[in-house]
Amino acid sequence: MNLDDLEEIARGFREETSAVRREVRVCVATACHSAGAEELIAALKQAQNDQGLEQCAVKGVGCMGLCSMGPMVAVAEPGADLRESTIYKEVGLDDTTEIMASATVEQPAQPVERLMCPNDQPFFTRQRWIVRENSGVIDPDSFKGYVAIGGYGPMVQALTEMTPTEVIAEITTSGLRGRGGGGYPTGLKWSTVAKMPGEQKYVICNADEGDPGAFMDRAILESDPHRVLEGMAIAAYAVGANKGYIYIRAEYPLAVERLKTAIRKAKRQGFLGHHICDTQFNFDIEIRLGAGAFVCGEETALMASIEGGRGHPHPRPPYPAESGLFGLPTLINNVETYANIAPIIREGGDWFAGIGTERSKGTKVFALAGNIVNGGLIEVDMGTSLRDIIEVIGGGIPDGKAFKAVQTGGPSGGCVPAEHLDIGVDYDSLKTLGTMMGSGGMIIMDETSNMVDVARFFMEFCMDESCGKCVPCRTGTQQMHALLDKIAKSNATRDDLALLEELCEVVRATSLCGLGQSAPNPVMSTLRYFRDEYEDKLAGG
Repeated sequence: MNLDDLEEIARGFREETSAVRREVRVCVATACHSAGAEELIAALKQAQNDQGLEQCAVKGVGCMGLCSMGPMVAVAEPGADLRESTIYKEVGLDDTTEIMASATVEQPAQPVERLMCPNDQPFFTRQRWIVRENSGVIDPDSFKGYVAIGGYGPMVQALTEMTPTEVIAEITTSGLRGRGGGGYPTGLKWSTVAKMPGEQKYVICNADEGDPGAFMDRAILESDPHRVLEGMAIAAYAVGANKGYIYIRAEYPLAVERLKTAIRKAKRQGFLGHHICDTQFNFDIEIRLGAGAFVCGEETALMASIEGGRGHPHPRPPYPAESGLFGLPTLINNVETYANIAPIIREGGDWFAGIGTERSKGTKVFALAGNIVNGGLIEVDMGTSLRDIIEVIGGGIPDGKAFKAVQTGGPSGGCVPAEHLDIGVDYDSLKTLGTMMGSGGMIIMDETSNMVDVARFFMEFCMDESCGKCVPCRTGTQQMHALLDKIAKSNATRDDLALLEELCEVVRATSLCGLGQSAPNPVMSTLRYFRDEYEDKLAGG
């Protein structure tokens, strides 16, 4: 298999679809899927047959971003992205006849105005799609469709035209940092694993996305699974691994099913398995399902779960790069990190490094949830301000209410108030405010939110998800939750508030893993910016 063979596959796909002049694309990611996307596709195909529209094709595609307005449908010419499409929102079964009539080729019809979702609004125009460039365009289950838009070309290029050292150098030049939350330089992590001796190494994709309100990785896997497989294969070639695992929570059945389909088709076509691209490179991928434990997002707990043990974290060092899965050198990155690899190889590390900020390169996918008009997924340059994300791209707060705070980084992050909305979102800036970017979840709160209740909610989550291995996390989160509950019910004193602050410092400094170390963050940030709400609830005022 070489680039010429890939072009032959792409040419065959284009010939198969050459008669298609219009595509009616239906989002089949989780939000739209649960709103009836599959039934909508069937109804659109029936309307297509009834109207004899042979030059139109109805197909399922990945997430279009506006998850709060599904089911989403786009009518476009083949290959066009969302900004070049006619987009419809909240489409029902009764709308299918009109939509298909508007997609006719012979006599251009007027779009269905009452369903229109303007494609020139900031939600679409202010984004830069790198990770999500194929979402909303290709059928996630179509191997040939992925190849036709250039898929697997970067992998073939890496395997046949580059050495592992050159691949790592390109990733290092790009400045890509891990998108799972820690922000560790990807090139440095890869080079460390590559230097480890031994014939057996592993590559793991961490898809155990457990933050409340976060669904970035899920949408990527549902929309463009081959992109992640390709990134993992390039990584395995670079570090000298021949076995990969995707650790994904069982609560993502749609993503799991599409991954299984993608792995099966990639193996059948020779892009996974033995002697890939007629080289000596061998690489297989297996899926491992997590039972939903939040702590298994931590890499040592994740590996323990893959090995068949209980998902408990372990002290580091040794780090996974030296002694990871089954005690062997292991590379772990998350879904979004691997989804960035193919475009970096295709366009070059310098191209990627030219996007974003000095220390945070490229783009970042964020999930907007809570009190926001445009709830869903966005992808923007690193360094984009919170104000642009929430007020411009997100459309602001609904029902004329005022913005109060945004929780970034999930239970590991903190709450940012209105006076800091102009800060750029990157790995370093948010730390100055006592929060973090994390994997990309953002929960927006309006003026009706009570910040003590917010802190109590996240502490309850951390308390329930603690694995119990270390005392500071196991008992500390329980005690902090009890104090927050006491404050919320106006039964606490100033001594209780002082004890809460002391406990935050102890749990953060002494817990074994990131879950416990970051559990106090929502409390500490709300105390920092909304202390008056705590004091107003103290007994006696």
